[in-house]
Amino acid sequence: MNNRMNERFSNESIPKLLLSLATPAIAAQLINALYNIVDRMFIGRMPETGTLALTGLGVVFPITMIISAFAALVGYGGAPLASIRLGEGKREKAEELLGSCFLMLLLLSIILTTIFLIFKSQILVLFGASPDTLPFANSYLGIYLIGTISVLISLGLNQFIAAQGFAKTAMITVCVGAVLNTILDPLFIFGMNMGVKGAAIATIISQTMSAVWVICFLTSKRSYLRLRFKNMFLRPKVITSILALGLSPFIMQFTEGLIQIIFNTSLSRFGGDLYVGSIGIMSSLMQLFSLPLSSFAQGAQPIIGYNYGAGNFSRVKATIKYCVIFCASLGLFMWSIAIFLPQLPIRIFTNDINLINLTMRLMRIFFLGTCIYGIQLALQQVFIALGQAKVSIFIAVFRKLILLIPLVFILPTFISPKTDAVIIAEPISDFCAALTCCVLFSLKIKKLLK
Repeated sequence: MNNRMNERFSNESIPKLLLSLATPAIAAQLINALYNIVDRMFIGRMPETGTLALTGLGVVFPITMIISAFAALVGYGGAPLASIRLGEGKREKAEELLGSCFLMLLLLSIILTTIFLIFKSQILVLFGASPDTLPFANSYLGIYLIGTISVLISLGLNQFIAAQGFAKTAMITVCVGAVLNTILDPLFIFGMNMGVKGAAIATIISQTMSAVWVICFLTSKRSYLRLRFKNMFLRPKVITSILALGLSPFIMQFTEGLIQIIFNTSLSRFGGDLYVGSIGIMSSLMQLFSLPLSSFAQGAQPIIGYNYGAGNFSRVKATIKYCVIFCASLGLFMWSIAIFLPQLPIRIFTNDINLINLTMRLMRIFFLGTCIYGIQLALQQVFIALGQAKVSIFIAVFRKLILLIPLVFILPTFISPKTDAVIIAEPISDFCAALTCCVLFSLKIKKLLK
C-alpha cells in the first residue's frame, strides 16, 4: 500500500491525481452541506410557522458552525502533518498523530456539549433569537447537542482518510450521513409531526452513522494509517503542532459562526426577524458556494504535503498552479449565479415572497467579493499544506477579525439604510483579504521551495 501511495503521489499526472482526490472531496462537502440545507428546505415549508422556524434555525446555524470549527481545528491540523510524515516515510509518527487527534476530539466534544447545554437559552438570546423564534431554536439545539461527539469524530477523523489518498472513501463517509438525513427529515418533520425537533433527531442519527463508518475504516486493514489504542495519549509537542496548523481553518470556521452571530444581532436590531431570516439564507448559500472551492484546495493538500515532505518541489509548484486556476474559475462562475440569478438558489429555502424579494436585493451586495474569493481560499489551503501555520492564521484573522467585524459596526454610522451598511462589509473584506493573500504568497513561496 505504501508503494502504491508513493507511486500515485510522486509520479501520476497531476491534473488526473488532483481531480481524483478533489472531485470526491467536493462531492463530500456539498453533500455534507445538505445537513443544514435539507433541514432548512423542509422547515421553511412547515405550515404557518415555516418562516419563524427558518429564522430560528438561522440563529442556531452559527452554533453548529462553531462546533464544527473544533473538528477542523483537530482534523485539518493533524491530517496535513500526517501527509508530510508519510512523505518522509514515518508511518508510526503519522499514526501517533491520528491517535492523539482522536483523543482530543473526544475531550472537546464533552466540554462543548456541557457548556452549550448549560447556557443554551442564554446563548440563543445573545445570538439574536427573538421571543417568537427562541422556542424553535431552543428545540433544535437541545437535541443537536447530544450528537456533538458524532459531529466531531466524523468531520475531524475523516480528514485522515482523505490524507491517505482515499478520497472516495472520505466522500462515502459524508454520503452515508447526508443521504440518511435527507430520508429521515421529511419522515420526522412531517410524517411524525415533530417539526424542528424531528430535523434535529434526523441530523444526530445521520452524523452518528458517519462517525461509526469513519472509525470502522480507520481500524480496518484497508487503512494504511490505523487508529490504535496505544497511540491515544496526549503529548504537549504533538498537541502544539496540531493546534498550530489547525488554528487557521479553526479561525476561518469559528469566525464564520461569530460573523453570523454579529450579522444576526445587527440585522435584528436594524431590520427585525425578516432580515435575520434573509442573512440565514445567504449564509447557507455562501457556505454552499465556498465548499467546492475549499474542498478542491483540500483535495490538493495531500499531494502538496506529500511531495513537500519528499522534497519534490516541481510537483508542489505544478499542483499549486492547477489548484489556483480551478478555484479562481469556479469562484467566478458561482459569483455570476449569485449576482445575475439569485432567485434560483433562494427559492430552495422559502416560498415567502417578502423574504425572497429582500434576500434577492441583499444577495447582490453580499456576494460581490466572491469573484476573487476562490484565489484566497486556494492560497490559504496551500499555506496549510506546506505547514505554514503562522501565515495561514494571519490570513484567517485578517479577513474576519481585522476587517469584517469592525466594518459591520462602523459602516452603519456612515451609510443608510443601516441594514445595507451591515451587508456591504462582506464584499469589502473579501476584496482586501484576497489581495493581501496574493501579496503574502508571492513573498513566501520562493523561500519555501528553494
